[in-house]
Amino acid sequence: MKRKFGFKNEKYNEQLANIPHNFAAIHNADTGVSEITIYGDIGDSWFWDSTSAADVDNALKEAGNNDLVIHLNSPGGSAFDGIAIYNRLKAHKGKVTINVDGWACSAASIIAMAADELIMGAGAMMMIHEASTIVWGSKTNMRKEADMLEKLEDGIIDIYMLKAQKEREEIRTMVNEETWFSANEAVEIGFATSTATTVEDTTSEELAQLKAQMNAMQEEINQYKNQQKEPEQVPAATAKRNLNTLFLNL
Repeated sequence: MKRKFGFKNEKYNEQLANIPHNFAAIHNADTGVSEITIYGDIGDSWFWDSTSAADVDNALKEAGNNDLVIHLNSPGGSAFDGIAIYNRLKAHKGKVTINVDGWACSAASIIAMAADELIMGAGAMMMIHEASTIVWGSKTNMRKEADMLEKLEDGIIDIYMLKAQKEREEIRTMVNEETWFSANEAVEIGFATSTATTVEDTTSEELAQLKAQMNAMQEEINQYKNQQKEPEQVPAATAKRNLNTLFLNL
């Protein structure tokens, strides 16, 4: 069944459930190439289809030393799954070619950095931004979580800096401000190797529309978070946080 992905008038979990998901791995011993498709949300979810680090790990074990051709189209998801997939791909002995077929946003942009050759498809885009999490507890818990997010973000910037032809503080500013890159811009900054075809940059109007859509999604995310929890006073000893909920916010 073909599903449409809508940004507006849907709760965040409903939006993710409607993102077409596809994870597949085809291994060819004759050519020595494994083709892997990663479409949809990144991470391990109980509620909708997604691609986890374990899924990719199993596919790479089956691939052996084959070269990899990966088709990536994802709005992001779990930061730690994205980092784990990145490191697993970097450790792979064969050549890793990643084709961004649509978008590589948030956690998916981390995965894209693992490519020996990163090819941006015609009209494809990449987006980087700050990490976020859901936490409840005392003000001390909140401060600790903020400190942890800063460390997580520093590690992610380390990954970007292995590719970026920019100063670290420039990349940090781009992360803080949420920055979108057209296919050509991703090549210019050093994230991507090439574009699939010679195409004109995405127009400013198209970019503004995408940003508006993402801002609308962010509002839905905030509403969803607020519905899940109301602030309450809790003893520090019983305050909980769940690191498994860490993700790069879409």
